[in-house]
Amino acid sequence: MDLIFNIGQEGRKLSLLPGCDVETVSISDGLRRNNPPKLPQLSENEISRHYTKLAERTHGVNNGFYPLGSCTMKYNPKVNEETASLEGFAGIHPLQKESTVQGCLEVTHKISQYLCEITGMDSFTMQPAAGAHGEFTGLLLIKAYHVDRGDMNRKKIIVPDSAHGTNPASAAMCGFDIVSIPSSDDGCVDIEALREAVGYDTAGLMLTNPNTLGIFDKNITEITKIVHEAGGLCYYDGANLNAVMGIVRPGDMGFDCVHVNIHKTFSTPHGGGGPGSGPVGCKALLAPYLPGTQVSLDENRDCHYTASEKSTGAVKQFHGNFLVNVRALTYLLTLGREGIPEASSNAVLNANYMRVKLADTFDIAYPGTCMHEFVMSLENFKKETGCSALDVAKGLLDYGMHPPTMYFPLIVHEALMIEPTETEPKEVLDRCIEALKEIHAKAHEDPEHLKGAPHNTVIGRPDEVTAARNPILCFSREV
Repeated sequence: MDLIFNIGQEGRKLSLLPGCDVETVSISDGLRRNNPPKLPQLSENEISRHYTKLAERTHGVNNGFYPLGSCTMKYNPKVNEETASLEGFAGIHPLQKESTVQGCLEVTHKISQYLCEITGMDSFTMQPAAGAHGEFTGLLLIKAYHVDRGDMNRKKIIVPDSAHGTNPASAAMCGFDIVSIPSSDDGCVDIEALREAVGYDTAGLMLTNPNTLGIFDKNITEITKIVHEAGGLCYYDGANLNAVMGIVRPGDMGFDCVHVNIHKTFSTPHGGGGPGSGPVGCKALLAPYLPGTQVSLDENRDCHYTASEKSTGAVKQFHGNFLVNVRALTYLLTLGREGIPEASSNAVLNANYMRVKLADTFDIAYPGTCMHEFVMSLENFKKETGCSALDVAKGLLDYGMHPPTMYFPLIVHEALMIEPTETEPKEVLDRCIEALKEIHAKAHEDPEHLKGAPHNTVIGRPDEVTAARNPILCFSREV
C-alpha cells in the first residue's frame, strides 16, 4: 500500500477547513520558508479511501477476537467516548481556575473514591499515565515512607519469578535491589523461600494476585503478613484486577499500595501505544507521600486542590490523562455495584470455559480452576511437530483472530496465555477453540504449512529481528 506522500497530484485540493475567523497576521520574510513544504496534494475522495484502507488493515476488538493475556484488551463501550467528548470535559484548559472546572474536579474526586472502595485503599492519585508508571509511583511512596522514618537500610524489593517484567524494572528505577523468589509447584509464591528472603533490609514485596498464571494465591494473607512482620510494605500490581474487582479487595489481602490499570480493568482504550492511566492508591500511612495535588471536597461540596508537604513530587502534569479517567468513570457508573463483580465473574467463567475445552488437545501449564486467564505449554507440541507457540499464534491470524500473549510468563516453556475477557460471547469462544484445535491437527499433518503462517493476511511474517534492531520509524524525504 502506498504512503499518502506517494499518491495524489499537484494542484488537487479539498475544502475541509473553515475560513479563518480571526485577524490575519503576516510573518516577516526572515521567518518564512524559502520553499513550500512538500505535503501531499489530494482530493477529499482520495484521502477518505487512503485512510479507509489503513483502517481495514488494523485489527482490534471492534473487528475480531483479541485474547491478549496480561493486557485486558476488552471492548470500550461507545458511551465512554460520548462522555469524554463532551465540551465541558474535552474543551477545558488545565490551568483554569478551580471555580471554572468544578465538574472536572468532581470527576477526579469521584473516581478516586470509587477506586478506593474497589481496592480497599484510603487515598488515590490519578497522575500516573499507565501501569508501569503506577508501579514507579507506588515504589516512590514506599521509599519515601522508609526514608521518612529514618529506616535507610531497607533497599530490597522482593519480586516473584512469575511477575510482569516491569516490576523489577520499576523497582530498579527507584534505586532498589531486586530479590527474585521462585514459584512453588502449584504456581504460587514459595512461602519458605519468601521467609528466607525477608529481613531487616526488605523494603517491600511486589505481587500480582491473581498472578500471571491466572492463579489466585491461596496463601495471600500469609504472604503479606510475612513481609509486614519483617518491616516491609506490600505493593499490589493491579494488572489482573479484572478477575476480582467487586469480589475481593487488595487492601483486605494486606496490601499497602496498589496501581490500577484503568486502560485494562475499566475498559478505556490503550492499544497501539495510546493514552493509558495507572492511578495509584494507598493506605493512610502512605497518603502523605502521594505525588502532586489531590482533590478534596469542602463542607459546601466544592472541590479544591490539596497537597502534602511530604509529597514525593509530581510524576505527571496536573491529574494525568483526564479524559481516560472520564471514560473509566463512565464505565463504573454504567456497571454499578452489581455490574462490577458480574464483569469479573464472567471473565473468570470465559477463561475456565476455554481452559476446559482445550485441555484435551493442549497441555495446560497449571491444571485446575483458573481466574481470568490460563497458560498453555506447547513444549510437548513442539517436540511432536516442530511447530512452536509462535507458529500457533501466527496461525490464528488466518482465522481473523489476534494471537494471545506468547512466551510469557517465562517460567512456562512455549507459553501461550489466553485471556478472553468478559465481553466475548460463547459463540466467539467456541470459534477460537475450534480454530486452535484445527491448528493443532494441521501441525501434525503439515507442520511446514503452519510454520509459514499467516497465509491470508496483507503482510506475512516480517523479519522481526531486523525490525527490532533496525527500525524504520518514519518516512524520509526532502521537505
